[in-house]
Amino acid sequence: MSEPRDKDEKKKDAPLKPDETSRREFLGGAGLSVTAAALSGAGALLSGSDEAEAKATWGEWFQKNYRLMTEDEKREAVLRLEKRYTEEFGKKTTVDSAPAQEGVLFGYALNIQKCIGCRRCVYACVKENNQSRDNPEIQWIRVLKMEKGNFLAENMDKGYPDPAGIQVGGNAYQNSGVVLEGEHYYEPAEVPEKGHFYFPMQCMQCEKPPCVKVCPVRTTYRDPDGIVVIDYNWCIGCRMCIAACPYWARRFNWGEPNLPAEEMNPVTHYLGNRPRMKGVAEKCTFCLQRTRQGRYTACVEVCPVGARKFGNLLDPNSEVRKILDKKKVFRLKAELNTYPKFFYFMD
Repeated sequence: MSEPRDKDEKKKDAPLKPDETSRREFLGGAGLSVTAAALSGAGALLSGSDEAEAKATWGEWFQKNYRLMTEDEKREAVLRLEKRYTEEFGKKTTVDSAPAQEGVLFGYALNIQKCIGCRRCVYACVKENNQSRDNPEIQWIRVLKMEKGNFLAENMDKGYPDPAGIQVGGNAYQNSGVVLEGEHYYEPAEVPEKGHFYFPMQCMQCEKPPCVKVCPVRTTYRDPDGIVVIDYNWCIGCRMCIAACPYWARRFNWGEPNLPAEEMNPVTHYLGNRPRMKGVAEKCTFCLQRTRQGRYTACVEVCPVGARKFGNLLDPNSEVRKILDKKKVFRLKAELNTYPKFFYFMD
């Protein structure tokens, strides 16, 4: 399968404009910037500015990693953000901080025989999780269009018997349908298209997540319920997590996220769908603002064919556990030993 190339990725080599300062540059020049930021933040406060964003930004630069905060510090951070988002988007916004529940390990199962490639899941995810709509456009779910193929007798003599002894079969250049020769961007008049099937991908919430291992500032970590989360305020934008993820599940905000106020979902979680900032990585969190409250993810709810299932892997009566018990199940790239909790299955 060809390497995906997001619109965002096309910009990665472009130099920052003079007025665009990344979070990494901020931290790289911490010795000077801390003083400047402190003065700037203090200035905003002393000037009597009631701008919630200025105060929140100043507070965020100097707050601890979320995991190291006391309960009082978490409460202060949440209140600061709720005020900021409420003013910024013009609607009452809540920032949940619900932790993982005991006895819960979330898992996901997807029936690849049922998926019709409509991508309602993609757009429901964008709406629910406050992703940037354009410039850059961010989508956490990727649906691959796969072409069904055959081995043809007429291709038998079209290979390249190499003089050195290396031979390539003539059918090597035809899609076989059983490998990931997928198309990431497609706009058909209707789906499913004849001769194709569809393969959705998103964060696999690995039990041994490579993205967590490589993060130099420990801003991404695995919560006890199995969801890999990101403390956006501590992300330095190095993108090592993106390089380490074998499932292309992480996205990067190369520009200031474009989230129209009228489309902003005001029910958020600190580690989930709260509005992100420029220069940080983000990804699917199994809609923890929903699932930690006993609800399904947005993509499960919207799927018109019931291809998506979700539940507690520790509960033998959950739907996802019954699928693991009774269906033909496989994990993507199992040979990497990342142990995803996202399973594909067939009836």
